[in-house]
Amino acid sequence: MKNLFSVQGKVAMVTGGSRGIGKMIAEGLILNGVKVFIVSRKKEICYSVSEQLTAKCGGECYPIIADISKIEEIEGLIKNFLSKESHLDFLINNAGTSWGASIESFPENGWDKVFDLNVKGLFFLIQKLIPVLKNNASNQDPSRVVNIGSIDGMINSKFENISYGVSKAGVHFLTKVLAKKLVKKNINVNAIAPGPFPTWMLSTGIGFGGETEGVDWSLVASQNPRLRLGTIEDIVGATIFLCSRAGAYIVGETITCDGGIVACS
Repeated sequence: MKNLFSVQGKVAMVTGGSRGIGKMIAEGLILNGVKVFIVSRKKEICYSVSEQLTAKCGGECYPIIADISKIEEIEGLIKNFLSKESHLDFLINNAGTSWGASIESFPENGWDKVFDLNVKGLFFLIQKLIPVLKNNASNQDPSRVVNIGSIDGMINSKFENISYGVSKAGVHFLTKVLAKKLVKKNINVNAIAPGPFPTWMLSTGIGFGGETEGVDWSLVASQNPRLRLGTIEDIVGATIFLCSRAGAYIVGETITCDGGIVACS
């Protein structure tokens, strides 16, 4: 019981780990003794954040450059990872994108961009990492896949982001499908559906231009049942629960982390 939430000594990959919720999760895992590989398609930012987190947290954080909406780059990502590690304990699928437009004007490329990254890329990354996830997994200590969905995949969003909400609903159901297929391989698949956090994506949606620091989040906070936005402790706590011994018997679930928005809707 003493080490119920320990993740010390594990190896994790966090896609979209250079900013927003992915960066929060990466930082929290590093601070709890996990070696973390962050994945981003933007080389300069990925390397910079990796160095920043290593210096800040005093642990290990390594960058991998890849666009996981493209199969060939997923294959390159895995080759790069396997040149450094023989197994993966935690895969955190956080990389995602959105597109805003009305029903009447929503473009095909906006739909494809969102689904290629949020659903297709997520699926094929998991598929191709199955052997790596199995390498160090056991009945008592399975490897973990945590898919980052969204409450927009559960309730209608206030934003005109049709493909985003539908894609995240797909992530939630794909989590159940993959959980059933992979549980006997000692791979536990679950998801977290975050509500509002102070991220680049939310900032762009409400008119802050991507800025997360030095902006007034009070209006967004006032509309949340908990009267605040999510914090790093909230999303890291949920992630560590699912990845530690405490969550080893949880399979195929989507946990809302939203301050009560879905429950009160």
